[in-house]
Amino acid sequence: MTTIAVTGHMDLTEDSVPLVRKELDRILAAYEPSDLVGVSCIARGSDSVFADAVLAVGGRLVVVVPSRDYREAKVKPDHAATFDRLRDAADEVLVMPHATANRAAYEAANAVLLERADRLVAVWNGQPPTGKGGGTADVVYEARDAGLPVDVVWPDGASRRV
Repeated sequence: MTTIAVTGHMDLTEDSVPLVRKELDRILAAYEPSDLVGVSCIARGSDSVFADAVLAVGGRLVVVVPSRDYREAKVKPDHAATFDRLRDAADEVLVMPHATANRAAYEAANAVLLERADRLVAVWNGQPPTGKGGGTADVVYEARDAGLPVDVVWPDGASRRV
């Protein structure tokens, strides 16, 4: 069994999504689907693209929800159907014990991702942490510090919304 967690930017441009998906498909193709588990918080952008890619190859999905109010408080209407579909498709849904979605909840969810993972896929433009904590770069640095292998995905032409 190989468990791969994801971290990544939520604000991918529309043109970046197929580029990222192609690279994720390439990475996941190296694993036997029956032995593949993907772990994701299924947020907009990278997390959801990864979760869809895991399901498409026949892997199992584990969803980590940062707080009890995350769906209502943080999932925007244009992402709600995707969030619900992925949550419903998951083999396991872990809801963190935080009442509200905040930095502590996100950091706790990221810690679970890293604890469960054999490796991390990071849809990341390589920029350093912002100092706010809990962002993509922070998770990459934590994974590397823990000795967890990290596959960085940022294909040519990928960009973030400004």
